[in-house]
Amino acid sequence: MYDFKTVSYYLTTMLLSFLTSLLAAAAVEVYNPRIPLILDREYNVVSEIVITREATGQVSGEVEVSLDGIPLKAVKDIRLVYIGTISPIVSRTKSNIIKDQFGAWGAGQNAWYGSRSVIDECKLRPKSGKIVLSFDRPLVKGDNHFYVSLNVSSSKVGLADTFSCGVTSVTLDGAGAAVNQHGPSAGRRYALALRNHGDDGSDSYRIPAIARTKSGDLIAVYDIRWTSSYDLQSDIDIGYQISRNGGKTWSKMKVAMDMGEYGGLPKDQNGTGDPCVLVDDVTGDIFIFAIWAHGLEGSYSIFNSKSGLDPIDVAQLAMVRSSDGGKTWSAPISITPQVKDPASSTIFQGPGCGITMQDGTLVVPIQVWDKDKIPSAGIMYSKDHGSTWTVSEMAMDHVCEDQVVEVQPGVLMLNMRNHSSNDRTRKVYTTSDLGRTWTPHASNDVLQEPVCQASILKAGKTILFANPDSRTSRNMFTVKASDDLGVTWNRSLLLDEEGGWGYSCMAMIDDQTVGILYEGSTSQLVFQAVRLDDIR
Repeated sequence: MYDFKTVSYYLTTMLLSFLTSLLAAAAVEVYNPRIPLILDREYNVVSEIVITREATGQVSGEVEVSLDGIPLKAVKDIRLVYIGTISPIVSRTKSNIIKDQFGAWGAGQNAWYGSRSVIDECKLRPKSGKIVLSFDRPLVKGDNHFYVSLNVSSSKVGLADTFSCGVTSVTLDGAGAAVNQHGPSAGRRYALALRNHGDDGSDSYRIPAIARTKSGDLIAVYDIRWTSSYDLQSDIDIGYQISRNGGKTWSKMKVAMDMGEYGGLPKDQNGTGDPCVLVDDVTGDIFIFAIWAHGLEGSYSIFNSKSGLDPIDVAQLAMVRSSDGGKTWSAPISITPQVKDPASSTIFQGPGCGITMQDGTLVVPIQVWDKDKIPSAGIMYSKDHGSTWTVSEMAMDHVCEDQVVEVQPGVLMLNMRNHSSNDRTRKVYTTSDLGRTWTPHASNDVLQEPVCQASILKAGKTILFANPDSRTSRNMFTVKASDDLGVTWNRSLLLDEEGGWGYSCMAMIDDQTVGILYEGSTSQLVFQAVRLDDIR
């Protein structure tokens, strides 16, 4: 027989053991988003930690983090950040603030840090690859969100390097919690934020273009959207920056094209946008093409452009040229009278880059919108280094925002945005006679898209293609590689799984490394370097 005290003791012991086991088995969700770590940025979401509580109360905890592949001297600090009841990841967040910033700016890089948004729980300089980040704070009933943040110096790592950083264990009030991992912690990549909302007083930066000059420099070109993220008509100029060290550092922003108050109209009725950059590999001259809207009722310029040639009726195809590596630029000129059929509504470049063919011919991808505002895509080319231009036949209609590569000597491949919202695949055609005739390529209707611009580049014997690899939204930004002239795309690398505006352009940094400038989730214009061998 057991007396009451003995029974009470055993029952209490069993209950405490049961409760302790429940606490030890409490699950913590860890999300490792595949997004680039922006170098020299104070806050970066590396891993999100979600701790769910049954009731509000004080909790002390430790988060162990494993760090590999980064020189410790490169890490300015590692932090554990508390962000309350919302997720900092845009695809998972309940925050209207974050969603609103993504809608207005294309990237929510300011919404998930700062004194009004988060509380720093722990900040330190790591002394080894095993770091313990502690916290002691009240947690609310329901989901509590933390994230691990890394601040890494751009001068102490290679831009194309990869690293591993992940949560290995979580302890709550002295008891270990089960950690459910979502996404890999290895293979993380660095990036530079080339342009952010508010830089140099501009609301937004869009439509990236990039090329390698004859001297080996990189030139990045883009829209400076001074007052709004919206398309023309607005006060938009064409800006540029130059890197002389493979994209590690960039010059300050300068303006290459600004129509000012042309014709007596205000600046916001003389916008230029959607640039295409082209380097003449023979002369070294750099060309920038852009659509220029003069007046046009202050709404979307493409749809308000009419037949004819006059700037007050028709959006113009404007061009500037630099013969000194981008130090100075010619005054803008319109080549619309030279290349436009007066019956169409407008002709302008496919945003991104043009190419120099092996025989020295300059080629610019173009799009033509007819009087019914139905777009088609083709090329224009110059045999005299940009003095005169000839427009090809169009490859097909209901396409726009094309890019071009020379897949074989004299053979051009045109990769086109599908203008139809019902068919979410890229259109791909080739020509061997400078666009007099076009033939569907084997990859036609193979590459998926959410109806968005994309980029394509020849890299030795490899063809690279980059776009938001999705049929539903502009996320999952991915670069793909083809080793059979674009017939199959059996290698790929996901760079940013979260959403952005999604436009991109590529240029080779060297024979083994590609530079990619794109509209990502962590910045309006993100620059990354990727070794070709990393695309697997």
